[in-house]
Amino acid sequence: MTGRKPWFALSLLVLGYLFLYSPIVSLVVYSFNESRLVTVWSGFSTRWYGALLQNHQLLGAAWLSVRVALMTATLSVVIGTLSAFALVRFGSFRGRTLFAGMTMAPLVMPDVITGLSLLLLFVAMEGVLGWPAGRGMTTIVIAHATFATAYVTVVVQSRLSQLDLSLEEAALDLGAPPWKVVAVITIPLIWPAMLAGWLLAFTLSFDDLVVASFTSGPGATTLPMEVFSSVRLGISPQINALATVFIVAVTAMVVLANQLTFRRRG
Repeated sequence: MTGRKPWFALSLLVLGYLFLYSPIVSLVVYSFNESRLVTVWSGFSTRWYGALLQNHQLLGAAWLSVRVALMTATLSVVIGTLSAFALVRFGSFRGRTLFAGMTMAPLVMPDVITGLSLLLLFVAMEGVLGWPAGRGMTTIVIAHATFATAYVTVVVQSRLSQLDLSLEEAALDLGAPPWKVVAVITIPLIWPAMLAGWLLAFTLSFDDLVVASFTSGPGATTLPMEVFSSVRLGISPQINALATVFIVAVTAMVVLANQLTFRRRG
């Protein structure tokens, strides 16, 4: 029985990887399919990559999603890090429970409720303040940062709570001003958590469909919205080609990050 356990664990591992990655592999393979039907193989061809370069609507939606995700991730890291500092370093203060609850609420709030509430907020603000004038990229960024900040706060807060305060106290005792302690000691120590939160916020923003559908306007269509609208008319092989490009780009960045990590450790 003892000798069979490794084979059983290996079988489960292989089945798990097949379950996770076989759809991705099939998507990459069918991106080189000559047929217009994505489920019928009729020969190898790169025609859909050429057609993708001519599809300005799909490329525009992808570029908009990238810009929204970049701005969302950056804004979320700034606000989330400040929120984490307030929750960890300021101790008990009046309204702390309310502040913590409001910060973490987007983690458990359904996307439909979040999107609808933000839509009503933007409409009311436009009527009272005249801003935002319509809905577009700005409203999508604000909406995405609203729920992405909660994830960044959780990640950074967990790292801050485990930080050794004696390092900061020693720097203060040696005469370093508080802003320099934060810039030279605290930020470098929590930088991995901030980077993890940034990547998480970027992924959540880039992948979001429901909240963006409520807070976007006619001139701002993200890639998930464009893909969802095209699926109802039939999946185009160009979507497979675009997904393959993203998969290759993400894989290259992961491999590069691992190589840099190994070189630093070496």
